Amino acid sequence: MEKSPALEILVREPEGFSIWKGPPFGNGQPQVQLERVSCSSAKFSDNGSRLMVIKDSSIISIYDCSKFTEIRCFNIPSILAASLSPRGAYLQTFQKPSAPQEKNVVLWSVESGSSVYHQSMKNMSKTTWPTIQFSFDESVACRFCTNEIQIFDGKDFSKGIINRLRVPGIAAMELSRTAGSHIAAFVAESKGMPASVQIFSSKKDEQPQPVARRSFFRCSTVQLHWNCISTGLLVLAQSDVDKTNQSYYGESKLNYLTTDGSHEGLVPLRKEGPVHDVQWSSSGLEFAVVYGFMPAKATVFDRKCNPIVELGAGPYNTIRFNPKGRFLCLAGFGNLPGDMAFWDYSEKKLLGNTKAECSVTSEWSPDGRHFMTATTAPRLQIDNGIKFFGTNGSLYFGKMFDRLYQAEWKPEAPEKFSDFSDLAHSVSTLKIDDNKKQGHESKSFPSSTKTAAMPTHKPAAYRPPHAKSAAAIQAEVNKDTEIIESHLSLSPILLTSSLKSISNSETSKNAARNKKRREKQREKKAAEASSSSTAS
Repeated sequence: MEKSPALEILVREPEGFSIWKGPPFGNGQPQVQLERVSCSSAKFSDNGSRLMVIKDSSIISIYDCSKFTEIRCFNIPSILAASLSPRGAYLQTFQKPSAPQEKNVVLWSVESGSSVYHQSMKNMSKTTWPTIQFSFDESVACRFCTNEIQIFDGKDFSKGIINRLRVPGIAAMELSRTAGSHIAAFVAESKGMPASVQIFSSKKDEQPQPVARRSFFRCSTVQLHWNCISTGLLVLAQSDVDKTNQSYYGESKLNYLTTDGSHEGLVPLRKEGPVHDVQWSSSGLEFAVVYGFMPAKATVFDRKCNPIVELGAGPYNTIRFNPKGRFLCLAGFGNLPGDMAFWDYSEKKLLGNTKAECSVTSEWSPDGRHFMTATTAPRLQIDNGIKFFGTNGSLYFGKMFDRLYQAEWKPEAPEKFSDFSDLAHSVSTLKIDDNKKQGHESKSFPSSTKTAAMPTHKPAAYRPPHAKSAAAIQAEVNKDTEIIESHLSLSPILLTSSLKSISNSETSKNAARNKKRREKQREKKAAEASSSSTAS
C-alpha cells in the first residue's frame, strides 16, 4: 500500500486562514503548512484537490491543494455567494443583480478562467444554492426551475440542456452522489394536496416515471440524505407547528426510500419526539438516528430499515460516523452540555466517554483516528478553540484562540489510509499505553482527561429554604435525643439523678419566669390602685 497522505487542517482567524499539518504533531504543536492568508471565507472542494478563497467582495482565488499555490484569480464585483464543484473544475458565483433580467448566476471554468453557463436568479436560499448541483465525479449536472429539472453534461456545458424532468410544484432537489444516477425531488403541500418526495432516474431512456415516491402531510421543509452508493434516500420531513403541542419547535418524521422500490415508508423509531440528527455510514449500508425527547435515543439501522444496534439514551443531538467505518461518536452540542460517547458499533461496545463543552462544529479526520471539535465565532464569542480526541475519547491536543471563525479537515479519500484492522489495533494500543501517557496528558489538559475518568455522582435533591430550616431544627432534636439516650445507658441510680437534674433544671427556669411575671402583675395592680385613690 502507498504511503498515507498527511492530514491537513484549515484554521481561519480574523486576520485570515492558515493550513496546519498533522496530527500527529512532532513536537507537541502543529506545524504550519501555509502561512496566514488574508480572506473573508475559505472552502475546500469535496475531494480536497482545490481550495476556494474569497479575499473581499470582488476577488476569489483558487488554490491547488497539493502545494497550496494559487492557480487562478477571479475578479467578480458584488459577490454574494460562491461555491466549488466537487472536483474543483468549476466555480459558481451569485452576484447582486443590477437589472431585473440580469444573468447574475455564472458558472466559471477554473482551468480556462472563462464562463461556461449563465442564468438569472432573484433570491438565494439554502434550498436553492448552489443552483447547479454536480455528481461527485462531475459527469452529471442539474438545476431545478419552475415545474421542471434541467440536466446538463457536466463535462461539456456547450451542449446546453440535454434532458428535462417535468415535476410540477418542485421546491427542492438533491442529486445522488454516485455518477448522478438518480435525482430526488421535493414537492411542497398545495391546495389540500400532500407534500411528496419522488426519485427519478437521470438517464433519458428511463423517464419520466418516478422509481420511488412518498407522500406526507404536515411538512414545511425537508432534508434529503443520499447514501454514498445511491441506493437509499433518507427524507427528514419537518413542520413548523406541532399539532400535538408536545414540542415548541414543530414536529419531524423520518422517511426511507430505496431506488429499487423495495422500501417506501417511515423509519420505525421507538420513542416519540423530534429527529435530532441522521447520518449514513461510509459504506452506505447502515445509517444512525438520534431521536426523541430528552434524554434522546440513538439507533443504528441496516439498509432494510431494521434496527441492529441500540446506543442507549442520553443528552445527545449529534452523531458522526467514522469514515473508516466501525466507530462512531454520539454527542450533545449546541444547547446541551457537550457529552460525547465513542462506540465500536460493530462490536456493540462503548470505548469511552468525555466532554467538549460549547462545541459548534465536529468531524472525524479522513484517516478515522482523530475526532476534532471546534468552538467558533460568531456562534460563540468567547472560549474559542480546537480539541482533538482519539477513537476512545482521550484528549490528544487542544488550543485556545482569541477569535476563531473556522476549523475543518482537508478532505481525503478514506481508502488512502490504513484499513480497519490497523485502526482497531491502534485503538488497543492506545488503551495499553494509556497508563504510560496519563501523566503527560494530565499536565497539559487536566480538566478534559479528568472529565473522562471521573465517576459521575448523582446530584443532590433540591431542598427549599423552609425545608433546610426544618432540617436544622430536626438536627437539634436529634442532638437532644442523643443526650437522653446517653443518659439511658447509665445505671438506674445515676439515671434517676440525671433525669431529676434535667427535670429540676427545666422546672426551675419555668418557675423563675412565672414568678417574675406575677411580680410584674402585682406591681401594676398596686400602681393602678394608688392612682385611683389619689384621684378620689
